[in-house]
Formats: sequence, C-alpha cells, structure tokens
Amino acid sequence: MNIHRLAPSMSMLLAFDAAARHHSFTRAASELSLTQSAVSRQIQALERLLEVDLFEREGRHIRLTEVGAMYAQDIAPALARISGASARVGAFRKGVSSLNLAILPTFGERWLMPGLEAFYRRHPGVMLHLHTRIGEYDITESGMDAAINVGVEPWPGLIAHPLVDEEVVLVASPAALSHRPIREPADVVGHLLLQIAVRSEAWHQWFTAQGLPLGYMRLGPQFEFTTHMIQAVTAGIGIALVARCLVEEELRDGRLTIPLDAGLDSRRRYYLLYPPEKADFPPLATFRDWLLARDDSPDDAAG
Repeated sequence: MNIHRLAPSMSMLLAFDAAARHHSFTRAASELSLTQSAVSRQIQALERLLEVDLFEREGRHIRLTEVGAMYAQDIAPALARISGASARVGAFRKGVSSLNLAILPTFGERWLMPGLEAFYRRHPGVMLHLHTRIGEYDITESGMDAAINVGVEPWPGLIAHPLVDEEVVLVASPAALSHRPIREPADVVGHLLLQIAVRSEAWHQWFTAQGLPLGYMRLGPQFEFTTHMIQAVTAGIGIALVARCLVEEELRDGRLTIPLDAGLDSRRRYYLLYPPEKADFPPLATFRDWLLARDDSPDDAAG
C-alpha cells in the first residue's frame, strides 16, 4: 500500500470532518472560512487518495456512505486531540496551561461550578475547559485529560479519586405536598413519578425496597438531563429520586423538601478519573489537589 494513503493532509481531514458533522459542504466551508468549492475539492482529493466514496451525492445534498461514517467516527477523536494539544501549546506560550475535563452536566452546574471562581483566583495559570458527557465513554479516545463521572469502583485502566457519595433522596415541592402529603412510602402512589433516562429503573428499585406493588407506580415523564427533572419537581409537576448533592440549593431555600427518610440505596459515588499517564500532567495535578482538598460546603465553594 502507498504510504501516502495512510497520511492524508490535515486540510483534507478537516474538510471531511466538518462536512461529515454538518452534512453540508456549504456549512463546512463557513466553519472553515473556505469556499464551498474548496471544501469539495479537498474531499474529492481525500476520496481519490483512499480510493473509496465517503459521501453519496444527490443533487445538492450529501450523505455519508457506510465507510464514510466509519471514517468520520474514527478520525474525530484524533482531530480533537490534535486541536486540544495545539491549544495547550498556544496557552503554554502565553503562560497559561489548560485542562480538558469531561463532566456530567448537572453535577458540573450544581456541584463544581460554584467553586470555580475560587479555583481561578488561586490558580490563574490554569484554564479549565468543560465538556459535557453522559454515560460511558473512553476518556483518551474522546480527547479529554480527565473526567468526573458517577459509578462504582473499579474503573479499569484509570486512576479514580472519590469526590462525593451519591445519596439518592426523595424530593417534592411544598406545593405538591400541600395537596397530597407524604407521611409514609405508600403515599407516593398519589403522585406523578418523574424519571431520569439514565436511571429509568430507579422507581422500580425504590418500590421494591419499600415493599410496594410495582403496579401502583404512576410513572411520569422521563428527562434526559437531571436539571430539567429538578425544575419539573420544583414546579410541582411530580416527585423524584435525585442525588442530594444536586439539590442542596433548593433544599436550603425551601423550594424542595425531603418528605421521607426513605431514599434509594446507592453504592455509587462521583469520581475524578484520569489515565495513569496523565497523573503528573501539571494542570491536572493542580486541579486534582484543589478538588480533593475542597470542603463540600457552601462557604468553601464560594471561596
């Protein structure tokens, strides 16, 4: 095989990646500040080099072929790593080091963000870039330096630092409880049970643990993001099972309450995770030391 086929130019790859993401040569050209014809020529050159069709063209519309979709999925993490590495080099030249951190959206918003002002004040030479991720993913392949995720040990191939336990509690708004008080587990039957997509089994587990018939469940809408479910509970739409660390503000100001000391038994924790080869990466070491020394309290989060 010709060695040049294994090393397409960066301009070819960037044009293909942008077109694959946008499903459009025109939008790819806009992103790259090129003309549509320039993007088209780069992709045609890449197809000739690889000797495969990466797109199906139907008039002015394009669609990835099967091999094109596979290629796009394979090169995206590599391009992200190159981009991140280049950004870090540029920042280093200016005296600033950067850290790419994958994080769960609600945990990032509710637990991490309140303390970041204090972090930046103490460590102005570190730039933290947050990337939302949900579920399982490969930290290295996704171009991240580290991640904060929830689960149970072990985390194969990763160094794991526990941050906070996932204490799952039953929450409701005072307005909802004024209409249907919850004094014992059976009282939840009169309420709409809100769900989060990644924990769709939570109410089944809770009903089983409380010895309640599953047929009594009145399952309500399912949410992709925990933040949206919390907003729905606060609005009185239903009740929910949620990690306490995500609703501390609502509990403090009375927008939500815990009507029963009957949560969901969870062995899960939130962890800071990273591959061993990143352990001595200076911005990660700085962030890790600050994070592990942080007292999980409002006063410390504020600085």
